[in-house]
Amino acid sequence: MGAIKLYTDRLVIRPFCEQDAEAYFQLFAHPKVHCFVGEKLDSIEEAGDEIQKKQSQKDDSELAVCLKETDAFIGTVFGRREKDAFSVCWNFRSDYCGPGYAYEAAKADMDFLFKQMHARRIDAYVEDYHTSSQRLCRKLGMRQEGIFKEYISLSAAGRNE
Repeated sequence: MGAIKLYTDRLVIRPFCEQDAEAYFQLFAHPKVHCFVGEKLDSIEEAGDEIQKKQSQKDDSELAVCLKETDAFIGTVFGRREKDAFSVCWNFRSDYCGPGYAYEAAKADMDFLFKQMHARRIDAYVEDYHTSSQRLCRKLGMRQEGIFKEYISLSAAGRNE
């Protein structure tokens, strides 16, 4: 499968490019959600390095979400695949929260996963205090199935997919 590019009424969801570095830095200079603290960036140069890594991986597990009219980077959608199930996530710059961009991007991503990747199941891990992402999950048709007392990612546990 070639590079993934999804379109909605207002957005383009595409692989990262070098022009995204400054806005990507703005997103990760001060992560508001604890699960992203490990991805904190201290400079635009670090952001550029991260984008170069994403470009070289070419696995489309994380995509840039951009405004269709200007191609301005406003956030990300990403996920991890395990056979026919996917864990999805999203992260948006705070200055673009509110007008429904996260819903539009997540819906397009989930539609792609179900229709093109033949996902059997899609889940999301959401911090217990992150009520806006919890609302978004419900709006996307997801339901809460449990609460982790402690979460350790597969990569943190030293295991890969």
